[in-house]
Amino acid sequence: MADGTAVEAVLARAAGAKRPADTLTAEAWRRFRRHRLAAFGAVMLAIIVIAVLVGPYVYHVPINDIDFKAKLKTPSWTHPMGTDDLGQDILARMLYGGRISLAVGVAAMLIAITVGTTVGAVSGQTGGAVDHALMRITDLFLALPQLPLLLLIVYLFRNAMAKAIGPELGLFVMVVVVIGGQRWMQVARLVRAQFLSLREKEFVEAARSLGARPLRQVIRHILPNALGPVIVAGSLDVAAAILAESTLSFLGLGFPPDVPTWGRILYDAKDNLDFAPHWALFPGTAIFITVLSINYLGDGLRDALDPRKVL
Repeated sequence: MADGTAVEAVLARAAGAKRPADTLTAEAWRRFRRHRLAAFGAVMLAIIVIAVLVGPYVYHVPINDIDFKAKLKTPSWTHPMGTDDLGQDILARMLYGGRISLAVGVAAMLIAITVGTTVGAVSGQTGGAVDHALMRITDLFLALPQLPLLLLIVYLFRNAMAKAIGPELGLFVMVVVVIGGQRWMQVARLVRAQFLSLREKEFVEAARSLGARPLRQVIRHILPNALGPVIVAGSLDVAAAILAESTLSFLGLGFPPDVPTWGRILYDAKDNLDFAPHWALFPGTAIFITVLSINYLGDGLRDALDPRKVL
């Protein structure tokens, strides 16, 4: 009797110590939290996003106020990040321009993910001649030199878009569409590979045998299980789009001088590096930290959403 009681006590303690089965979301979150660099990237990215969204409402310095008496001033209490060659406050312009840089990254990512997921899903689910044609088109876009093509399109159509829907909105739409249009191919190949693997799984075969239409199979069964790699690719596309916009602005083909994106501030500062290095230091650091944080975040998401990886 005593032995039976002891065994029951041990089993009870073991049952109490056993962690309840996690849901997939909880398990992914647990893995993500254990990835220290990803957690660091998420915190830094959150700080940057909050700063550019809330900062202009707290720091009420106009971005276009000119004060020649304060031009090229180093950081001080009056101007925490110094001033440019027109005496404009760099911190105010950084906070305003950060919104545009991040918006370009997110919008271009959404275009790339939407187009890439659609092409990859159709190709992987349909197969045959449609799959072959779509993949050859994807290969054609992959073979194009991205930066020269980007520069050429912006150079040829920036004035037409500015006249059509305004200088700021027109250039924003064109930059987002061009950058997003150059990032969908990798997503399409990734989604296609996921579909080719998942459509042969048992749960898809069961849905097919129960009479589920192909569209329902895609939406309800295959696509949700393929979203993990797509989310990771989307996070990395944001960083690539921010770098592409910064490159365009640095080469003088991005936004005009009165729209101070981080890349545009760098472009304006390049001729004054000997006299005012702070002018280029702050936007360069912002781009570096943002892109690095997004890359760390993407690495963490990749590990957290990979069912084969156990941390």
